[in-house]
Amino acid sequence: MERMIIFCMLFFCSSMVLTATPHKAMKYKQLLKTIDQLKDVVKDKDAELLHTPENPVDECLFTAVTCFQKGTLKLQPKNSQVNSTFIKTVNILKRPILKDSGKQCESTCESYEKKNPKEFLQSFSKLMKKVTIRVDSFCLFFDVL
Repeated sequence: MERMIIFCMLFFCSSMVLTATPHKAMKYKQLLKTIDQLKDVVKDKDAELLHTPENPVDECLFTAVTCFQKGTLKLQPKNSQVNSTFIKTVNILKRPILKDSGKQCESTCESYEKKNPKEFLQSFSKLMKKVTIRVDSFCLFFDVL
């Protein structure tokens, strides 16, 4: 009887994880599309250079994403025709993306090299792909169970 109760609890918990995880993976994939849209409408010439995290360690993912979010607020549209698209896209990227893991990160946003807006967005996209792959592999792990 105890084994049956434990099995049922395990089954219930794993099914809950399976329903939550694909939603996150889809959210991160949508954020990747949003970043790619922003690449086309951002001013790159005569623009402010932005701190650009590259290859952050796992403990620093939250700090890196937060740095990118702050940097997107400094971006400017390349012309007035794309202004409404630009504003909508930046507003999407202002929303919380990752939860703070609580782990201490040695790096600060200011410790990263400054790059132009296109390179900044390319690095942001690369980081979000890394996060998406981790979430997808987590989903695959639970699909095997």
